[in-house]
Amino acid sequence: MTSNLATSRRAAVDAFLERNRQVLAAGRGRGRLIFALDATQSRQPTWDVACQIQGEMMSRIDCRTGKTQIDKVLSHALRECEQQKVHALAFVGDAMEESIDQLCKIAGELGMRGIRVFLFQEGVDAAATSAFREIARLTKGAHCHFSPGAPQELAELLRAVAAYAAGGLKALSASQSAGAVKLLQQLK
Repeated sequence: MTSNLATSRRAAVDAFLERNRQVLAAGRGRGRLIFALDATQSRQPTWDVACQIQGEMMSRIDCRTGKTQIDKVLSHALRECEQQKVHALAFVGDAMEESIDQLCKIAGELGMRGIRVFLFQEGVDAAATSAFREIARLTKGAHCHFSPGAPQELAELLRAVAAYAAGGLKALSASQSAGAVKLLQQLK
């Protein structure tokens, strides 16, 4: 039974990826969005909820003990934009354990390239709040808290970022969702 479930999930993921490849090809690459999730051990409960809700998500990801790697995510986005335009970066996390100066340096470079970073924070870690707000400011992005165990709230925010990546502020304004309203309050 487990192997059938794994095969079924793999097929669903493959179908999901193929649909998105076709959409990007049809739109000539418009709406390029990088999504990153802090998968350190503190994220395990939220990840478990997300996996239950999102059957098409890759199940091979697991949460491990270790330091956050936000600088790697930001650096990756910077390298990607050298290859092809990146319209937005969405990051979900609850902590920040890195050099704020290094993060701000990379965020400043992203901001100069017009890549808005949207940071969604679960919990109230003060260092994360401070860093996420500054990264958002430097990239003209947004920082929003979401409630632990509230996947629908996070889903709304992520849909809003996807709308922004696909069509800019005009598309975000047109969506009129709760997530879009939250983001627009910071982007204007």
